[in-house]
Amino acid sequence: MIKITFMGAGSTVFLRNVLGDCIYTDALKGMEIALYDIDGQRLEQSAAILEAINKGNGCPASIRSYLGAENRRKALSGADFVINAIQVGGYDPCTITDFEIPKKYGLRQTIGDTLGIGGIMRALRTIPVLEDFARDMEAVCPNAWFLNYTNPMSMLTGYMLRYTGVKTLGLCHSVQTCSKTLMDAIGMSDRLEGRRELIAGINHMGWLLDIRDRDGNDLYPEIRRRAKEKNASEKHHDMVRFDYIEKLGYYCTESSEHNAEFMPYFIRKNHPELIEKYQIPLDEYPRRCRIQIEHWKQLKNQLVGNEKLTHTRTHEYPSYILEALETGKPFTFAGNVMNDGLIENLPKDCCVEVTCVAGQGGIQPCHVGNLPHQLAALNMSNIGMQQLTVDAALTRSRECIYQAAMLDPHTAAELTMDEIRSMVDELIEAHGSWLPEFK
Repeated sequence: MIKITFMGAGSTVFLRNVLGDCIYTDALKGMEIALYDIDGQRLEQSAAILEAINKGNGCPASIRSYLGAENRRKALSGADFVINAIQVGGYDPCTITDFEIPKKYGLRQTIGDTLGIGGIMRALRTIPVLEDFARDMEAVCPNAWFLNYTNPMSMLTGYMLRYTGVKTLGLCHSVQTCSKTLMDAIGMSDRLEGRRELIAGINHMGWLLDIRDRDGNDLYPEIRRRAKEKNASEKHHDMVRFDYIEKLGYYCTESSEHNAEFMPYFIRKNHPELIEKYQIPLDEYPRRCRIQIEHWKQLKNQLVGNEKLTHTRTHEYPSYILEALETGKPFTFAGNVMNDGLIENLPKDCCVEVTCVAGQGGIQPCHVGNLPHQLAALNMSNIGMQQLTVDAALTRSRECIYQAAMLDPHTAAELTMDEIRSMVDELIEAHGSWLPEFK
């Protein structure tokens, strides 16, 4: 019997998908599920929904809930798999702070959860919590896999891999939908079935390096032609990534609203016309948060207390990975792992996103080789900032935070060094007890 512990069980909709999938996977019948959160109301709601799904499938799992830090080790004790979906500080106050203070300095963001000053602050308030998780796991479930979904993915997964003894794998949705999103947008959906593709890089900046149809024909020449034509003839939501195809040669895994803030080229206070030209949705993540909060108010009335809930297995990775490890049936997916020579022209101590295979022998990441130089250079422009942010979290050094922000491409394109230092100081003060003390 395996045990799955879900950290951040108040993420009800995501939990429903991931653990509902596990409940509907025959190879995992008899599992124990431990739900952990620090919000009692959300934990209770998630448990009720999951119990209903479990009952609807003949109760293949036993489910227990654990509230608060004092019960965390009990939740983790004996776990085989720990799925992490926490968000430290939530929308209010921390996400609001991450967006509003930079605006005072003229620094605008779209998502702010991966890179940039928003990603830095999110990592700084999350890594101390992961430090506690790691200590507990090393004590009560030392052989468990830690499956991380929390952003900023590369920083958090990289921290766990480099500085703890916990077996860690980072999981993200962006690779799953990358080529389909592209091909649908340019009218090539008929070439998707049977395709072969290679994607590698870092999280939210992985690259569709190669894509071929079932007969082995290279699809990129036609993709490049159609993408350039589409950008020239119409406004659409993916113009930044289509610009990548024309100017860099390749498509990127994560959305255009993300990528607009990963680069120094698109969000420029001295060039406001670029926002319209590339259809960049500023303040997009806070807008989504407000919509999700309102949506949950309506959705919980449909789900909580509904004893006839059913579930259809989704495309989320965890149930398929666990099934592969339990049965030996191979499952191929995109994972965030330590770069142990996998991408040869990126640093060995960084976190990369590559194809992985789960099966009887465990989880094996696949060797990629060298990225095209322009793509490796763009990844490197983000990796230095990621590593300095982790250094800051470990050393509690304010200077490391300044340096991380100075190295961020978008921040550096908009603000002076002195402005960056002032902004960081103001953000640290505003976050208050959500952050440890930095000297």
